[in-house]
Amino acid sequence: MLTKSTGIIQDQKDSAELPVIIDTHCHLDLETLFPRLNELLSNARAAGVAAFVVPGVHPDGWDRIRHIALCEPGVYPAFGIHPMHSDHATRKNLGILRSIAGQGVAIGEIGLDPAYQVPLEVQEQSFRDQLRIAIELNLPVLVHCRRHFQRTLQILKEEKVSKIGGIMHAFSGSTEMAKEFIHLGFAISLSGTITWDNAIRPRRIAEDLPLSSIVLETDSPDMTPQQFRGQLNQPAWIKETLHTIATIRDMNPNDIAASVLANTKRILPGIQKS
Repeated sequence: MLTKSTGIIQDQKDSAELPVIIDTHCHLDLETLFPRLNELLSNARAAGVAAFVVPGVHPDGWDRIRHIALCEPGVYPAFGIHPMHSDHATRKNLGILRSIAGQGVAIGEIGLDPAYQVPLEVQEQSFRDQLRIAIELNLPVLVHCRRHFQRTLQILKEEKVSKIGGIMHAFSGSTEMAKEFIHLGFAISLSGTITWDNAIRPRRIAEDLPLSSIVLETDSPDMTPQQFRGQLNQPAWIKETLHTIATIRDMNPNDIAASVLANTKRILPGIQKS
């Protein structure tokens, strides 16, 4: 098994004809997936997935994420507090985040989401506090945003996040809004939703955005591709998203994968430094 120190991404690319992909967002630490971790990683590596970014959701999960990353080659942590848990962004937890964040490749996932019961003013303060830590440590951010795109954009501008950039996770906004985030130095992440029979916006984004601004994710165990709907999502199925984009753009999947790989390593430089 390759280790991070041997350069897992380059070594796998040289030894296999499969397109090399990085899953920029998968929750391998969650109880729904963690008991099957070995199986899921084996499936994914066989499908050409060379690396996995595991973002934090709640402070209680940070230790498990760190443990997985230490034990499994090609797994990279990102520590953060999800908007649904933003009431846990206490001074103590933010202090812990500041102390461990440098062990990861990003801070996330963080952001705004009106679907959760935590008041938006609490979410916004948590979001701003974590953005400031990211800027202090020069780490990119993984941003969760549902519906409140304009407010999220405004906060990112006010906090001068263009200095670090990041990824708009599982982006569900318009092409025009996506371009605003790209202008701030963000990549737009596409997920299994692009494969759904009723997908409109994700397909439009996949067609209209410059390929240089797109990265891929599964958001496992959520956002399962159409072919596997009804099952828990897993990183191996990121190839369904890749092939759907290739169909939409009328391109070779390997060419899409090569561009997406370069984009991911540019946006998350900690991956190639490991």
